[in-house]
Amino acid sequence: MEAESSSGLLLSRKRRRDGSNGETEEGERLGKIPRCTVGLRHPAPFADELKPSKKPYERVNMETAKKGTPPDRPVRVYADGIFDVFHSGHARALMQAKCLFPNTHLIVGVCSDDLTHKYKGFTVMNEDERYDAIRHCRYVDEVVRNAPWTLSPEFLAKHRIDFVAHDDIPYSSAGSDDVYKHIKDAGMFAPTQRTEGISTSDIITRIVRDYDVYARRNLQRGYTAKELNVSFINEKKYHLQERVDKVKRKVRDVEEKSKEFVQKVETKSIDLIQRWEEKSREFIGNFLQMFGPEGALKHMLKEGKGRMLQAISPRQSPNSSPTREELSPSPTFRLPFFTKTSPPPSPRAHHSGARGYLVSEDDEEDEDEDEN
Repeated sequence: MEAESSSGLLLSRKRRRDGSNGETEEGERLGKIPRCTVGLRHPAPFADELKPSKKPYERVNMETAKKGTPPDRPVRVYADGIFDVFHSGHARALMQAKCLFPNTHLIVGVCSDDLTHKYKGFTVMNEDERYDAIRHCRYVDEVVRNAPWTLSPEFLAKHRIDFVAHDDIPYSSAGSDDVYKHIKDAGMFAPTQRTEGISTSDIITRIVRDYDVYARRNLQRGYTAKELNVSFINEKKYHLQERVDKVKRKVRDVEEKSKEFVQKVETKSIDLIQRWEEKSREFIGNFLQMFGPEGALKHMLKEGKGRMLQAISPRQSPNSSPTREELSPSPTFRLPFFTKTSPPPSPRAHHSGARGYLVSEDDEEDEDEDEN
C-alpha cells in the first residue's frame, strides 16, 4: 500500500508576482507533502487485507529518509507492542514514529494473546480489543495482527520495512538482553521517547490498590459478585461499607450546610449590630438635642414660662403717666331710680354689691350735703 494510500501527492498553487512593468506572472510551487494516512476518517486497514505490492523493494537509508522521499515512495516505519489498556503514552510513541520523517507510512504490529501471555503475562484486553484500539489511532496507517516477538529479516522484507521505531531502553525478553539489538546493528532503528508517569503497569497498579473502591462501585452499577469474582462475605461487607459511606456523606453534607448557615447568621448578625450601632448613635444624638442641658425642650420651657409670667403679672405704669390727684374728677352720673328714700350705699364703696353699678365719690359727697 504505497501509491494507493498517497493520493493527491503533488499540489500545485498559482501565485502572482507584480513585475516591474505591472504585469502579473503565474508560477507553480510545491505544496506540503501530505502524510500517507487513512486513519483520519477511517480505521487503519489490517496488513493481511491489503493487496501485496508488485513493485521491487529497495530500503531507504537514514539520510535519504530525513531529506524527504518522493510522494509515491513513503518511508515505511514499523512499531510494535502489546498496547494493553491503550493510553496516551502509546499514542505519543506512535505520534513520534509517524513524525520521524517528512513522508512516513506507519505500520504497527500487535502481538497476539498467546504470545503475550507466554512472554509477558496476562492482559486486561484481549487481542481483538487491542487490534481495534490501534486501528482507531489517528497516526496509524496499517496494522499487523499476530506480530512476532522478535523481528526476522523475512518479516522485514515481507512488510517492506525501512525502519523500526521504539524507545532506546534495552528491551530484555525471550532470553535476549535486547530484542532490538540486531535491528540497531543493521542501522534500521529509529529511537523514540517514553512518556513518563503513564504506563499499562501503572494503571493496573492503581486498580489493584483501589480494588475495594472499584468493586463496590461496580456492585452498585449492577454487576454481580460472580462477575467480579467477589465472595459472598465480601459482597455483604461492600454493601455495608456503602451504607456507612452514605451515612457519612449525609453527615458531612449536614455539617457543611450547618457551617454555611452559621456563617450566614454571623454575617447577618454583624450587619444588624453595625446598623444598630449607627441607629443608636443617631437616636442618642437626637435625644441630646431634644432633652440635653442646652436642648430644644429647655428653650421651649423657658419661652413658655416667660409667656405665662407675662400673661399673669399686670403691666407696670409708665413713669410719665399722671397720678390719681392729677386726673380730672369723674363726672356725676345719677341714675333715675336713685331717690332719697333709697337705702344709702355702703360707705366709700367703689362697686355696688347688689346691682354692681359704679358710683363715684362725688355722688357720695352730694348725698351727704343733701342730708345735712
